[in-house]
Amino acid sequence: MITFDELNAENHKLVELSNVLLYLFEDRAMCDTETVCNLFFNYIDKVKNHLEQVDHLYAGLLADSNQDVNNVARRFMSGEQEIKKLISSYVKRWCNKQRHELIIRDYDRFLDDTQGMFHMVLARVQDETEKLYPLIREIRGDKQRAA
Repeated sequence: MITFDELNAENHKLVELSNVLLYLFEDRAMCDTETVCNLFFNYIDKVKNHLEQVDHLYAGLLADSNQDVNNVARRFMSGEQEIKKLISSYVKRWCNKQRHELIIRDYDRFLDDTQGMFHMVLARVQDETEKLYPLIREIRGDKQRAA
C-alpha cells in the first residue's frame, strides 16, 4: 500500500536529483567523477522504481466505467513506456553499467540527450502531481492511500 504522501515525496526527490544532476552535467569535468556517476545511477534506479510503483495505480482507472478516466490511464501508461524506452536507449548509449561509468565521446550530444531525458521525467512528475494523483483521489474517494 502506497500513500499519496509517499508518491509526492518520491516525486520531490526525483525533481531534486534531476535539478542537481542537470547542474552538475553542465560542467564537463564533473561528468567523469565517481560521485556524479553514483548519483546518476541512483537517479536512474529511482526513476525505474517510481514508474513501477505508479504502474500499480492504473488498474483502478482502467476498471472505471468513465471512458475519459480510461483514456487518462492509457496516456500515462503510454508515457511510461516512452520514458522506459528513452532511459534504456540512453543507458545503452552513454553508460557502462558494469563499471558504473558514463561514457562520453561527444559531450554536446550527451548534454542534449541528458537534458531531454531529464526534462521528460520532470514533465512526467508534474503531470502525475497535477493530473494523475488528483484523478485517483477523486475516483477512489481516498485522500491518503493511492493504492
